[in-house]
Amino acid sequence: MFKLYFFSLMMCVYDTAYPQLTYQVGASVGKITIDGKWDKPVWEAAKPITIENRMGDEPHFRPITEAKMLYDANNVYVIFRVQDKFVKSTVTTYNGHVSGDSCVEFFFAPNSAVPTQYFNLEINAGGTPLLFFITNPWTQFTKLPNDLIAKIEIAHSLPAVVDPEITKEITWTVECRIPLEILKQFTTVSMPQPGVTWRANFYKTGSSTSNPHYYTWSPVSNPEPNFHLPEYFGMLNFK
Repeated sequence: MFKLYFFSLMMCVYDTAYPQLTYQVGASVGKITIDGKWDKPVWEAAKPITIENRMGDEPHFRPITEAKMLYDANNVYVIFRVQDKFVKSTVTTYNGHVSGDSCVEFFFAPNSAVPTQYFNLEINAGGTPLLFFITNPWTQFTKLPNDLIAKIEIAHSLPAVVDPEITKEITWTVECRIPLEILKQFTTVSMPQPGVTWRANFYKTGSSTSNPHYYTWSPVSNPEPNFHLPEYFGMLNFK
């Protein structure tokens, strides 16, 4: 998907010229039913972030993408809402090339002591996920097996397959519950609670649609679109 950029984890330095945005992640005040409904009461107190920093060329159509996040003792929750156009979703296999479809992504480093090692969760508009644990971008990573990925609960507003492409404007959502027990099999997890901070970024893409685009929440400075640059991750502050 992206041009290869090799760098040592030991040389990963945060670029202070670019603001590392901060998102305050609240605790869930009730049970979250994963149904893809953006406006349900449990999400009302969570402030949305906007995924609006473009990488690469200006697309024909600029999607408007928002995300919210919550946590409880055993899970983190993320919901995306996308006002989009030229929407396509054809990949139905776990760990397939979902980023070529209309896709939302959450890259996060749950071990506060090692912010350069992270999970990249990518979910296309049809709800098909990809999940890797990255220890060194592009060169050292683990593809999570299907049985673990299946423990992530995902809801999506569009059908599993969107083909042909939807060329009119449409709003779609993806919501997911990520069990912390999955993450613990690959790294030490700094358990979400007040005062804990993770590094993360949120993305929107659709590299193989008729409207290719690459957008980030926390700004990234790079000549080519490349989401695997943890030195530009923003901050998740659990409260």
